[in-house]
Amino acid sequence: MMLNAILMQAEAALADSLAQQASKLSAVPDSLATMTPSKFSTDLKNFNWDALIQSVTSHFVDFAFRLVAAIVVFYLGRFIINKLHSVVRTILIHRDVDRSLSSFLLSFMKITLLFVLIISVIGILGIETSSFIAIFASAGVAVGMALSGTLQNFAGGVLILLIKPYKVGDYIVFGEYKGFVKEIQIFHTIITTYNNDRIIIPNGGLSTGTINNFSTEKYHRVEWRVSIAYGDDVKQARQAILEILRADGRIVKKYITQDDSTPATSAIPENKEQENKKKTSFWKSLFRHSRLKEKAEELKAQQQQAIVAKIPKKNCAPYVAVENLGDSAIVLVVRAWTATENYWNVLYDTYEHIYEILPQRGIHFPYPQMDVYLKKN
Repeated sequence: MMLNAILMQAEAALADSLAQQASKLSAVPDSLATMTPSKFSTDLKNFNWDALIQSVTSHFVDFAFRLVAAIVVFYLGRFIINKLHSVVRTILIHRDVDRSLSSFLLSFMKITLLFVLIISVIGILGIETSSFIAIFASAGVAVGMALSGTLQNFAGGVLILLIKPYKVGDYIVFGEYKGFVKEIQIFHTIITTYNNDRIIIPNGGLSTGTINNFSTEKYHRVEWRVSIAYGDDVKQARQAILEILRADGRIVKKYITQDDSTPATSAIPENKEQENKKKTSFWKSLFRHSRLKEKAEELKAQQQQAIVAKIPKKNCAPYVAVENLGDSAIVLVVRAWTATENYWNVLYDTYEHIYEILPQRGIHFPYPQMDVYLKKN
């Protein structure tokens, strides 16, 4: 509806302009038909040259004032835009906003303000700006409809940079794609797999889809499936597996401590104290609210500690149990917790230790087998 209204307004303005020009052109033949040399000479003598000169001078002076005002407004507006750009850039730097997002916001703000400034200068010169605005609006709607998918990816990129569901270096899984985040761009996110394959994913789907971020939590649970033969001692197999897990220093023995599971919010690391002072110096000079901010951080830390204290501790000790009785083997499920950075090493090393230790304890790994009975005639 808005597009139709804009188009109708532009068509009406164009039709009025064409009608006025047509009426002027239609009167030209009649004027030429009545024009004679004597009449032309009489009109030339009776012509008021003073009025013409006065009118031309008046219009020239008016245009000169408008031109000077437009030039002053343009340079003053550009100076204000540059200063505003510098102030916003300083704020974004002190707020530690992502570089990709900050550069986009600064560019978008500067282009928008320059467009408003140019329209204002055109209006000061006396040129009708409604037609320009209608043309730009129509062009913007048309481009927006043509680039709907690209704009969706753009909006998704801005949302990802603001909310930060993942960051550079995280290992994520999105549908059938999995890998480490290498770059977060405005339109796409680039990830690399373990085979160093480069995958480019549009941000539109990432901002609305389900993402599994393995790097967010500091600890993960590892699971193994171990098959032992029927007739083997399950208790002895369980005891051997638990000994393997307890001997590994990378595996959590019973509980995950608060310091390991959640980041500290009340304490500021010593090596970052000077950096935080630099970040807050800008706001200190403007608002003088450092003391109030410290009190707010202390209150937030106390509330966080109170919430954590009410959460019961989760038993993360290694666990071995019979999962099911298969066709040719007893399947044991083995579970243990370890730090995220040790996940894959613990997974593969434990498989190797189980393969080496269990046969020494008299535990056998069965092969798939089938009993066949032949009927004799």
